Amino acid sequence: MADKDKPWLFRTYAGHSTAAKSNALYRGNLAKGQTGLSVAFDLPTQTGYDSDHVLARGEVGKVGVPIGHLGDMRALFDRIPLEQMNTSMTINATAPWLLALYIAVAEEQGADVGRLQGTVQNDLIKEYLSRGTYICPPAPSLAMITDVAAYTREHLPKWNPMNVCSYHLQEAGATPQQELAYALATAIAVLDDLKGKVPSDTFPEMVGRISFFVNAGIRFVTEMCKMRAFTELWDEITRERYGITEEKYRRFRYGVQVNSLGLTEQQPENNVYRILLEMLAVTLSKNARARAVQLPAWNEALGLPRPWDQQWSLRMQQIVAYETDLLEYGDLFDGNPVIAARVAELKQGARDELRLLDDMGGAIAAIDYMKSRLVESNAERLGRIETNETVVVGVNRWQGGEPSPLTAGDGGIMVVDPAVEQDQIARLRAWRVGRDEGTVRQALDALRDAAARGENVMPPSIAAAKAGATTGEWADVMRQVHGEYRGPTGVSASPSNRTEGLEEIREAVDAVSARLGRRLKFLVGKPGLDGHSNGAEQIAFRARDCGMDITYEGIRLTPEQIVARAQEDDAHVVGLSILSGSHLPLIEDLMARIRAAGLDHIPVIVGGIIPDDDAARLRAMGVARVYTPKDFQLNTIMMDIVALVGPVAEAAE
Repeated sequence: MADKDKPWLFRTYAGHSTAAKSNALYRGNLAKGQTGLSVAFDLPTQTGYDSDHVLARGEVGKVGVPIGHLGDMRALFDRIPLEQMNTSMTINATAPWLLALYIAVAEEQGADVGRLQGTVQNDLIKEYLSRGTYICPPAPSLAMITDVAAYTREHLPKWNPMNVCSYHLQEAGATPQQELAYALATAIAVLDDLKGKVPSDTFPEMVGRISFFVNAGIRFVTEMCKMRAFTELWDEITRERYGITEEKYRRFRYGVQVNSLGLTEQQPENNVYRILLEMLAVTLSKNARARAVQLPAWNEALGLPRPWDQQWSLRMQQIVAYETDLLEYGDLFDGNPVIAARVAELKQGARDELRLLDDMGGAIAAIDYMKSRLVESNAERLGRIETNETVVVGVNRWQGGEPSPLTAGDGGIMVVDPAVEQDQIARLRAWRVGRDEGTVRQALDALRDAAARGENVMPPSIAAAKAGATTGEWADVMRQVHGEYRGPTGVSASPSNRTEGLEEIREAVDAVSARLGRRLKFLVGKPGLDGHSNGAEQIAFRARDCGMDITYEGIRLTPEQIVARAQEDDAHVVGLSILSGSHLPLIEDLMARIRAAGLDHIPVIVGGIIPDDDAARLRAMGVARVYTPKDFQLNTIMMDIVALVGPVAEAAE
């Protein structure tokens, strides 16, 4: 028996409402035995908007904590000594800015900045493919990633400057081979760019500081083999492509959050078992064990977890680490021929995909290709669930059973007080009034000049943070210098070759289109800042294959823009997808604009994580149908759309 290993870092992905409330949550979790922080930021913070921006409406404090300026960051880490903490920040497009604020607060605390430990995710490539919180085009975004890496090499030697994030790739439907290949291609793109920004003798050390953030799904044997494949492929790439000879710099270091895609709204108590099994995939194999683990809560398919729900997931980790004997043994799977064969298969599939991406010019050049492949893979995954080829307990098998006492009363989730948004806006405006405006303008001008000249943006970002600039102001400088970007949707204009199960729907679409005098026009829109586009993409993908004329322009649209497009296209149906919890204010605004434009004859359907009480309120606003994750039969939704257009078709005849 080997000496007992130390456990991985225990994290809980957390943040909501306000910096002060999130700080109380963090200190409570640390007191419960959590050993590292994992900060969730709200969507305005992630996409570079201040809380009072029009696009931030309804999104403030919903999926994370709003951080608008140095004062918010002070409040977030009040009484938490940053020099002693290991902090992971899930931030990408605004990563240089949030790290700048973190450094500024650490300096105010009197910390030795050189001793700070933690990670900024800082992976923009996956944002174009799966999460959608990008700001600028790929090339300048890549430059900002490596700016952060180069700065930390010199000033924060213990900080991980990038977390290559394959987590959202799997959430977007990636196969294990795609997840391996696309994540490794991202790391290669970053390292290739970084080579020109750091001294050659320090490059091996920087390779060793690239970490990964991965997903572990329910097929835990395959997922464990995937992690072993990741470890071996990374060693291969760093050795052969970059000539790294020291083993410690070739080590694959990763943290994990297990799969949220597979958490079900139906029989949500079953999610506890799913989370435990998925955690085993990244802890059982010592040679490919995660360095840090954060687990979702059982009720994340329903809404925002409460502190008790997060505590339950933390206790799961502690039981595995401290009550079982897992950490007392070496790797349990070395020499196993079944495991070795599966690992070899995954590695070969990933190598084949990597060669294809290399032939295209690498990850940056292949973004459109990768996005379309993810949408196709996700469509295939959903199709297997619809046809019962993939069994999901409580969803397409064994749906009956006792009601869950866990969801009785308050619905089993925490609801963010709507007043939080106005409180945050009031603090933001007070901050602006209280700062020295001339100092802020001077700092932002220096940032703009540095970005325009291609200089490292970290030093002027830190100066702007200390001067009192806001998140939106920092991001506006980047937009002015580099421009904004709209990522690919992965939904092409032409239908796929799929016909199975669609014949009846196509006939119905053809029939109603004939009565309308033109093809049934379906406008799919995503209002607000929610970048989780999988649902919208799959609805658009299936509707296109059913013969509808689709307009889907991607994420981050205002209600005003969606209504204008509905009027321009003379749409027959409008479908909205919102997964951030901001459905009530955004749809209330959109429905008012629909009526004002005289378009209230157009049925509006809505999909998202929507509690029953909210669904009733949406229907009272005039929404025709509300769909939640339990409505996994996309063909049923397609027939609903045809039925909704029926009265319009009758009027057209």
